[in-house]
Amino acid sequence: MDARPRLGVRAALRAVAAAVCATGVLVAAGPARAADGEPRAKTRVEVEIPGPEHGSEAGSGHALVPAGGAGPASSAGRLSDAERAADGEVAKLVDNGPTADRLDVVVIGDGYTAAELDRFHADAAQKWAEVTAVEPYTTYRNLFNVWTVDAVSRDSGVTGDPDRATVRDTALGSYFWCEDIERLLCIDQPKVDAYVAKAPEADLVIVLANSAKYGGAGYNEPSATLGYEGISTASAGHAKSGQVAIHETGHSLGKLADEYFYPGVPDYEKYTGPEPAETNISGLSADRMATQRAKWYRWLGEQSPDGGTVGAYEGGGYYVTGLYRPTDNSIMRVLGKPFNLPGVEAMIAGFHQHARIATPLTPTDRTLRVRDTAKTAVPRLEGADGRQLVVRWYLDGKELKRFEGRSEVAVADLWLFDLRTHRLSVTVEDRTPSVRDPKVMRTLRSTAAWSVRL
Repeated sequence: MDARPRLGVRAALRAVAAAVCATGVLVAAGPARAADGEPRAKTRVEVEIPGPEHGSEAGSGHALVPAGGAGPASSAGRLSDAERAADGEVAKLVDNGPTADRLDVVVIGDGYTAAELDRFHADAAQKWAEVTAVEPYTTYRNLFNVWTVDAVSRDSGVTGDPDRATVRDTALGSYFWCEDIERLLCIDQPKVDAYVAKAPEADLVIVLANSAKYGGAGYNEPSATLGYEGISTASAGHAKSGQVAIHETGHSLGKLADEYFYPGVPDYEKYTGPEPAETNISGLSADRMATQRAKWYRWLGEQSPDGGTVGAYEGGGYYVTGLYRPTDNSIMRVLGKPFNLPGVEAMIAGFHQHARIATPLTPTDRTLRVRDTAKTAVPRLEGADGRQLVVRWYLDGKELKRFEGRSEVAVADLWLFDLRTHRLSVTVEDRTPSVRDPKVMRTLRSTAAWSVRL
């Protein structure tokens, strides 16, 4: 989630409690403070609890869990020479370009022994395939790089699987039964960070547990030191784990609110706080939204991928009344469903915050001469509609329409007739119909420029 409260609701939630699990238990939140009022080092972090395996809700609220985990001591110091040689090895599972211009996903496995690392790589590929089967990941899959980092565990499997008494010695300390919730799969975050730091860059982190047991967690606070937006934990061998991870990226990348709610739970009957900051939750009815031209008013009445039309459906942000969601059953409420239209827009905006769609292949720090060619890499979109990014070239700010759509232009083709230095630039735009907010539209472009002369 954002460093700010993830809803005006989140501030209210923290004033009452951090979250509700499926059994209705509330967990107190807020940073611990020393006697002088200064915050202490964070010993507990807030995570989202996945909904029950056979339930309809994508999540079950939030809980404060130990940042350092609760499993046995790390096995890292007890690895054999051969195990230590394999530990921490980084590989690029999906290569779509320079890390600076792509959204980099780092996948780390836990509970895999040195002999099982090939299976971890296969599990990572499978889980990424599940993620990119969902829009807008499908269309924008070429904006992502995916890295694997090998974490060697002494034991195969993770703590809490198959039962609560099972203890495994693993590199990242993954464990079920976190905070007495069987499906809540927690980690030792400092140990995870130590492996994340081995990758060239991390915008998003996925920890795959070597388990077929249902479970996961969303660590949706951005990392101030490593820069990633959040950590999703998931069971590598469970069919729903990819959906759990996608839901969590709705928070971390899309900055989306949860759209589920808690009937019959005290303090969550009616929301009376300020208008939430998230784009997919509001205190406004559809009529008021349209009148005030607020939130997802541009999408009202449109058919949404998750079924039905976009409107204002009461219930969301954990509250039964007082808050509205755009559709009845998007993935921010129900696993297995797609993002709704406002959710797709928010995810695309999140993608473009981390990815540039114009990567100069010809260096921009020197003046190009008549025998040179300005080249740029433009990622291909993979949507069913066949739409591609729009590529436009300019010389001294004037568009060269004859070069539209090209990824390279030779200086000799510019028809320069003087000895002055000119500016050649290329702008790549994403004119997706899935974005209607003008503020977001302005972020969906990248430019590269060169100095050129005869």
